[in-house]
Amino acid sequence: MSTPLLVINGPTASGKSALAVGVAQRLREQGRAAEIINADSMLVYRGMDIGTAKPSAAERGGVTHHLIDILDVTETASVADFQRLARDAVADCRARGVLPILVGGSALYVHAILDAFEFPGTDPAVRARLEADLDAAGAEALHQRLEALSPQAAAGILPGNGRRIVRALEVIELTGSWQPNLPQWQYALGDVLQYGLEIPRNELDARIDARVERMWADGLVAEVRNLAARGLRDGRTASRALGYRQVLAFLDGELSEDEARLRTASGTRRFARKQLGWFRRDPRITWLPASSEGLAEHLVGQLPH
Repeated sequence: MSTPLLVINGPTASGKSALAVGVAQRLREQGRAAEIINADSMLVYRGMDIGTAKPSAAERGGVTHHLIDILDVTETASVADFQRLARDAVADCRARGVLPILVGGSALYVHAILDAFEFPGTDPAVRARLEADLDAAGAEALHQRLEALSPQAAAGILPGNGRRIVRALEVIELTGSWQPNLPQWQYALGDVLQYGLEIPRNELDARIDARVERMWADGLVAEVRNLAARGLRDGRTASRALGYRQVLAFLDGELSEDEARLRTASGTRRFARKQLGWFRRDPRITWLPASSEGLAEHLVGQLPH
């Protein structure tokens, strides 16, 4: 019997990480090995701990975690690279008879890992030129350029998302067109079991607000100040992470600290709803109430013996 891939999806602050650890620990009690593969695009960065709610060593409960702390904040995390690394980790676990548990914070990353998902090529020279244009003219000007070339692509990308705008312009320049629609739900990996955690919006919002308050109390501002000294502002992906972007604006005098905290909370609430919308489109996910008792035992019971 092949080793299945267990996938736990859900919005931020829904309890995915703790549930995954609980499943792995219960399997260990049965003499079965399991390891966790991160699918959150920001947990890959070393030093970005508080603002990403990265599970601490104690919270990992002795369970091996993959794809955490693998990049410096100045490096760029691409979906294509993450797809390759995550699929390699899944294959490695299965080769050792270990159950891989993919914990999905970033819906696009989960989709790319699980499904038949090919990426257009990239050209470093074209990318560098477009990123220079972004620095010189700003995201909104590039968004207008994108809208002139492909209204469909521009409609699906926020005017302030410089990284995605640059990528869309690069693909159009290299291929002559832009395909705005993601691939269909067609697994590229075998034996996938997908679950999602659902939680009432008011409860999720309260959890997010409490998490942001805790981040500030735990020293998020000091963490960002330290990372800024290590080049955070030069990181095109890391510097735009929720919380980090707002604290950088506070450190630069563009926001008050209260404004930075409130914008982090409101931005995270919007992001959580967007995440949930993405996951809800996947008809293969079985949804479970996040607050249910015995969720870890329930998931273990769904696995083949």
